[in-house]
Amino acid sequence: MTALIRWFENLDANDIPEVGGKNASLGEMIQSLREAHIQVPGGFATTAAAFRAFVEDNDLADRIRSHVHEWQAGETSLEKTGNAIRRLFRHGDMPDDLAEAVREAYAELSRRSEVEEVDVAVRSSATAEDLPEASFAGQQESFLNVTGGDDLLQACRQCYASLFTDRAIAYREEQGFDHLEVALSVGAETIKK
Repeated sequence: MTALIRWFENLDANDIPEVGGKNASLGEMIQSLREAHIQVPGGFATTAAAFRAFVEDNDLADRIRSHVHEWQAGETSLEKTGNAIRRLFRHGDMPDDLAEAVREAYAELSRRSEVEEVDVAVRSSATAEDLPEASFAGQQESFLNVTGGDDLLQACRQCYASLFTDRAIAYREEQGFDHLEVALSVGAETIKK
């Protein structure tokens, strides 16, 4: 499961390539505040390997490249390109092992929170966030008050899709990043009421 899921309390800045800047920072914060005896809501992150498994299992790479190439060649608009790519993600099937790992982690998070189904904030964390030469922070989606395994898996798909917002596509193009080199991690963090 650790190849697909990582718990926040085990993450630090060295894990940015695997879980992105936001999730790695949450891990650092949890560890630092725990030492000061301050409780911070827990959670887990899907990994870059999980994102890449989703892309591979749904045969998305060539289709993404084709849509981007058509846009780069001036054959279609950025808006149509982004919509087409996001639709691929939203309608993609979650690989069985990833779906099982997310469901198991969510069940464990609910147990830790002592509720049947805990409400979570679901946040995108790109592996290229907050680099010295470019910042991708704030370009992807987040969802609040997500409850239940099915809704969490849907939110994961929506986060994956948001790696290809029009803004994110244009920014990567401007910065010279390969659109398929950046991966996305999804963080699920308990919401305390």
